[in-house]
Amino acid sequence: MNIISKLKKGSFIALISALILSGCSFPTSHSPVEELKQDIKEVSETLENQQFPTETAIISSEDKATETESDIVYEDGSFLEAHFIDVGQGDGALIECDGQYMLIDGGTADQSDKIYSYLQNEGISNLDYLVCTHAHADHVGGLSAPLNTMTVETVFAPVTETDSKAYTNFQKGVANQGLTIVHPNQGDTVSLGNSTVMFLGPVTEDVEDLNNTSIVLRIDHGNNSFLFTGDAEREEEETLLNSGCNLKADVLKVGHHGSESSTTYPFLREVMPTYAVISCGKNNSYGHPDEATLSKLHDAEAQVLRTDEQGDIVIVSDRNNLYVE
Repeated sequence: MNIISKLKKGSFIALISALILSGCSFPTSHSPVEELKQDIKEVSETLENQQFPTETAIISSEDKATETESDIVYEDGSFLEAHFIDVGQGDGALIECDGQYMLIDGGTADQSDKIYSYLQNEGISNLDYLVCTHAHADHVGGLSAPLNTMTVETVFAPVTETDSKAYTNFQKGVANQGLTIVHPNQGDTVSLGNSTVMFLGPVTEDVEDLNNTSIVLRIDHGNNSFLFTGDAEREEEETLLNSGCNLKADVLKVGHHGSESSTTYPFLREVMPTYAVISCGKNNSYGHPDEATLSKLHDAEAQVLRTDEQGDIVIVSDRNNLYVE
């Protein structure tokens, strides 16, 4: 085999450079060809033994909007994965951080199999936290899957209930686990691995609109932050703004599936996300996401990711950088 063909891709240029730097002279009409072959052989052996760095695609904290695809090399340390599960017209998100797990909503009851399969594929048999953001069926229905198939340590939900079949089954599942539902207050925090989960809302609960009883929580992982808003609409967004809580986040789970009733300009100006994830069903009858909401997200220069178009979406944090899978 020709010696040049043994070199790694791109090494021919390196070979010539190495010859020049090493003081090797190119043959003239008076230079022995064998001397050149020997020089090439020596440089070739050096290059073959050299450790070439592999390419990494890291999104810096200043430029988190670039997606990466494969062969990602993470920095050493703690990792958080936010899985936005495609549950059709509903919400479902799994947060993994350093071997601990939080499930936020589970779609409708007919998505129970999807939720169960997803958790199984992730090797999860115990959830540290389960969050029902509010009592609507497209958020609480699929939570019956983990409540009936694995152990759950703590369950969070708003105070406001409903007598729907989906919510009743959720309550039964919690009771069968021997648990009592925890109603978090604004400012309450829990640890998930090396991340901190802070409950921001609801500040007050509007019993006339279950959407505005939604649990809103922020997850901080190093320099990265994620904001989950359930179906919070403009009224709850305004209450959050008036409370003075920190809403800034790199990743926003857009409220109410991208409905026009959520994601107001004042709220979006406080969050200013790099990524905006919309969970909705393909060709859904509600027209989600609304064009007005998409326009506002475009104005905010947020990169929009949609489960109806992209399926399951995973955003990974290594405390300093974000990666989209």
